[in-house]
Amino acid sequence: MEVEKMDENEWKYHGEGNQSLVVSHCQRCVVLRFLKSPPNQSKTSEEILHHLQNIVDFGKHVMKQFFGENYVHHGEIIQLPLDFVRQLCLKIQPERPESRCDKDMDTLSGYAMCLPNLTRLQTYRFVEHRPILCIEIKPKCGFIPFSSHVSQEIKHKVCRYCMHQHLKVANGKWKRPSKYCPLDLFSGNKQRMHFALKSLLQEAQNNLKIFKNGELIYGCKDERDGVSDWNELARHLKPFFFPSNGLVSGPHCTRTIVKELIHVITMTLLSSTDACRAGDMKTVPVSQGRSYCEASAFNKELVRNGKHKLESSGLPRGCLLYKTLQAQMLDMLDIEGLYPLYSRVEQYLEEFPEERSTLQIDGPYNEAFYEKLLDLSTEDDGTVAFALTKVQQYRIAMTAKDCSIMIALSPCLQDECSEQRPVVLTSKSRFTFSVSVLDLDLKPYESIPHQYKLDGKIVNYYLKNVQAKDDPVMSSLFKENEDCTLVLHKV
Repeated sequence: MEVEKMDENEWKYHGEGNQSLVVSHCQRCVVLRFLKSPPNQSKTSEEILHHLQNIVDFGKHVMKQFFGENYVHHGEIIQLPLDFVRQLCLKIQPERPESRCDKDMDTLSGYAMCLPNLTRLQTYRFVEHRPILCIEIKPKCGFIPFSSHVSQEIKHKVCRYCMHQHLKVANGKWKRPSKYCPLDLFSGNKQRMHFALKSLLQEAQNNLKIFKNGELIYGCKDERDGVSDWNELARHLKPFFFPSNGLVSGPHCTRTIVKELIHVITMTLLSSTDACRAGDMKTVPVSQGRSYCEASAFNKELVRNGKHKLESSGLPRGCLLYKTLQAQMLDMLDIEGLYPLYSRVEQYLEEFPEERSTLQIDGPYNEAFYEKLLDLSTEDDGTVAFALTKVQQYRIAMTAKDCSIMIALSPCLQDECSEQRPVVLTSKSRFTFSVSVLDLDLKPYESIPHQYKLDGKIVNYYLKNVQAKDDPVMSSLFKENEDCTLVLHKV
């Protein structure tokens, strides 16, 4: 791709994360990813290149081993004319959200990552005019901690996502908690998966987006009316699911289309489009973790109806959700068991700072790095090597807990479909599809202390303000700003 011959007006703002900014080409199925940095803290060209190379290598040599060849697109590094980069930066600056403008796009090095646009179909090439629908889901952590290092029993009953929702609402990030529970999505049970996806569509927050021909058409904002969002979404989706029938408008039409969408997402998530298994990685038994979360709205509804057992069908071993869950479950010790090991590594680095590169904390992320991840033992022998292995596995797990799954769908005529193309059927349509995984940058080593503190905040807030409401004894124990009082009772 000869980017230097393209006009900057052919590119548009696509989105950004904490460390990078992405633009997509209006006609071609590619995106450019530029690193960002706070003002007056820009990195040298060599540092930028090294950082980008680490991202590419990590995707290529590590995450592809977990997810498979078809699911991971690591991209490549390209160098661009600086004038093109500066003009592009000026063009997209007005489109950036104000909350993201505290960091500047790198306009000095000229280096960027060139990646496929995952809102487009990846597996098969179709004519340009064929419409494409893409659903982006950030599923979050799909299991309950099973580690003996967990100090609060509530963590063995309620998942991290459901607890964190309450703290986020209290901090003003969202107006109300979502009914979505990751354990329902990862259950493999279609009824639970349908409930989870419907909950995501009702309260998308940052965990669900829908694109049509590369343009964002759905991603609920808390202040917007959910019903009108669904009606607008149904208007966009009708040509995909009901291309020629009399279904026009109204609540019934909207519900029917949303139901079809949920069915398609479920079937693609349970599909296997990559035969690759996770290299030599021995899988962590899913049975080690509890298969349901007590805070799940689906679970609570069952209990209200007098049922106390959730059916867990299990995930097909080849599907992306299964692979994602296996990578997440490399967090075998929980942050409470991991933090002392992190401290051990930190103490060693204080004594021998020159060993940081030997330990591969900052890369290179190559085959040797991956090989060190294969040891799933949890018996601590007191060595730095054991501690480091668990720290690196935890970083992989955190990356998998925060990744996004991209499902691209394109209408497929019956005579176009073959055994080589994955196809999903609805009542009136058929789609060929591709499933990819996004946001696979390795989580920073330095973020572990923050994760440890955040875990404590999430759990303590939930115990004080949510669980205590249902338990008068707990409520009295957790009253804030109250002196400790000894109460004597007659015996």
